[in-house]
Amino acid sequence: MTTVFLTGASGYIGKHITLQLLSAGYTVRASVRSSAKGTEVVEALRGHLENPELLETHLSFVELDLTSDAGWSEALEGVDALLHTASPFTIDPVKDENVLIRPAVDGTLRAMKAAHAAGVHRVVLTSSVAAIQGRQLPEGKSAFDESMWTDVNSPLGNDPYTKSKTLAEEAAWEFVKHDAPEMLLTTINPSLVLGAPLDRNFGTSVAVLERLLSAKDPALPDVSFSIVDVKDVATLHVLSLDLAETAGQRYVASAGALTFIEMAKVLKAAYPKRKIVTRQAPKFLLQILALFDGQIKAILPSLGNHTRISSAKAQSAFAMQFISPEQSIVETAAFLLQEEPVRP
Repeated sequence: MTTVFLTGASGYIGKHITLQLLSAGYTVRASVRSSAKGTEVVEALRGHLENPELLETHLSFVELDLTSDAGWSEALEGVDALLHTASPFTIDPVKDENVLIRPAVDGTLRAMKAAHAAGVHRVVLTSSVAAIQGRQLPEGKSAFDESMWTDVNSPLGNDPYTKSKTLAEEAAWEFVKHDAPEMLLTTINPSLVLGAPLDRNFGTSVAVLERLLSAKDPALPDVSFSIVDVKDVATLHVLSLDLAETAGQRYVASAGALTFIEMAKVLKAAYPKRKIVTRQAPKFLLQILALFDGQIKAILPSLGNHTRISSAKAQSAFAMQFISPEQSIVETAAFLLQEEPVRP
């Protein structure tokens, strides 16, 4: 297997996957929304590749839109595997859930149908723990795992982003089951992705640390996040391509969970002279702040929820030890403060 078609190459995760694919000897044909995005990827990778010549010899771009059929069939011709990472992501509330759901679901099916028509059998899809833990934890279980699915009709699973990731992954598995049984599908389900970006055009998830470093909030909500490093997420995607036993499987990508306060304390230990809030906010205060801040409003349903999610399956299948959440936080903060200082 030599040529991989990668969607979402200009994304935070996509750039890291591109870097690892090139470093591992793959040829990458990457989809981007515009030629400017292709240039952005090249410049982001240039200082990180041992052999920058690979950017000329092993990387090419095609302009595609998740919401349009144009160009997809031609783009997938002659490739050995599809690695689909492109999907909208925001932590801000949206008025119309279909702004997230339709590109996620339709884009996934559009990419997989084009791959199927081109005779591509190997597919690795970036999903999310949002497709797993948007439901009540089954009785007798101490952590969520890959056997569980979000219930998009429950209050825990009906926000637009959670629905988009769940419905997109469900659509992928249904397509394989009913229309392409010869396809070998693997899904990677990351938790909150942190870690140093490759350039200043990084993902929404990094904004969580930007907010903590800015001391924007007078106190922090009682919410916990499972965290995984972006480099580990990329590694799982790349390793899946050649591990036959990962076909037909879902894998949680998580190194462990920290609360907002624990994350802030990690930052405070790394930057003791910086103003970083580490006190917990009472629920009534958050309810007031949520009237003026959409990001706070979005996390209200998660207050006090510290349920864990297990990545034991991925650790075993890939024989890997995840980078610790603490290391990911410190490396992300170092990047943010060096590249684009956050207001103290």
